[in-house]
Amino acid sequence: MNLLYAVLAFTGMECVAWLTHKYIMHGWLWYLHKDHHKKETTGFFEKNDYFFLIFALPGIALFLVGGLLKMPVLEWIAGGITAYGLCYFLVHDVFIHQRFRLFRDTDNFYFRAIRRAHKMHHKHMDKEDGECFGMLFVPFKYFRAALKSSKKAAD
Repeated sequence: MNLLYAVLAFTGMECVAWLTHKYIMHGWLWYLHKDHHKKETTGFFEKNDYFFLIFALPGIALFLVGGLLKMPVLEWIAGGITAYGLCYFLVHDVFIHQRFRLFRDTDNFYFRAIRRAHKMHHKHMDKEDGECFGMLFVPFKYFRAALKSSKKAAD
């Protein structure tokens, strides 16, 4: 049962990330997210990286409270949130944006689909008129296009 809480928290984080990305990052906290769309910094870090800390705080708090109050369910939820954060880092920062030179030659239809969806998100340089705010679950049209391109490559 506890594992179910972690899976639900992980899945719920995709919804939280989508809503936060669309309405907060592309809304009133655009000043932190803008440098992710328009490269304004020359160093390794972006102002957008503050969102890593913002998203980590609920997981940290749940680990602490769950441990102090002997409520393992809170720790499992925190584990789901933390697992999502790790996936987000690996997919978004490592795979898509290549901030670390890993997974460069990955050729899988799912990864092609999320990479294309993210590319479509970044074609919008301003906070308005954005699309594809999710990270792991993207519109089906990107999966269909990725499958179609893999079939063409196989022919």
